[in-house]
Amino acid sequence: MGFMRLLIVEDERELAGSISSYLGNQQFSCDVAYDFHDAMDRIQGYEYDCIILDITIPLGSGLNILKELKHRNKTDGVLIISARNSLNDRINGLNLGADDYLTKPFHLPELSARVAAILRRKSPEEKSGIVLGDLTLDLHQKMISTATGGVELTKKEYELLIYFIANKNKVVTKEAIVEHLWGDDIDMSDNYEFIYTHIKNLRKKLMKCGCPDYIQAVYGMGYKFEVPE
Repeated sequence: MGFMRLLIVEDERELAGSISSYLGNQQFSCDVAYDFHDAMDRIQGYEYDCIILDITIPLGSGLNILKELKHRNKTDGVLIISARNSLNDRINGLNLGADDYLTKPFHLPELSARVAAILRRKSPEEKSGIVLGDLTLDLHQKMISTATGGVELTKKEYELLIYFIANKNKVVTKEAIVEHLWGDDIDMSDNYEFIYTHIKNLRKKLMKCGCPDYIQAVYGMGYKFEVPE
């Protein structure tokens, strides 16, 4: 099973940020689209496990995104979120292939539970385990292990590893790592010392458990988590 990737289609930036931050802490990898064209570009370029879709978005309708998904025979799960508590919207959305419907305002734990339910229905046979090279991840238990046993990671080290895995074989910048793990909570200035420390500790712990050094520094750019296929 691959890492769970979500798309949030929502033009209210504060709400989109809250959803992305909350679900990011649930170990999902979240992309955000603020309008119809941005959403269509992302849907055409990527496969998502679930799309959280506002019907009323700039430059187009969320219902047309559903039509496009259906037209392309894509199997992304879809949870509609909308302030319009209209029965017609709900029926139209569900008829076009949406899996569920949540009316604004809602609580983030309920949103998370609805997404999890959609994912369970979409992949009832799939386990929560990911095997990647010499690493085994249990996303439900938030546990990492190798052939020699479990790897004890701090919360930030775990989040860092999950972020690397979500971006496997891609270069990620130090800025992107900071933004993903700390958001706006930290004033970075030009001091990335604590990023180096987290990465050094993570590499050391993985290698101590017999895992190859999958995290490579890319000079002048950032880091790449590279696992042989």
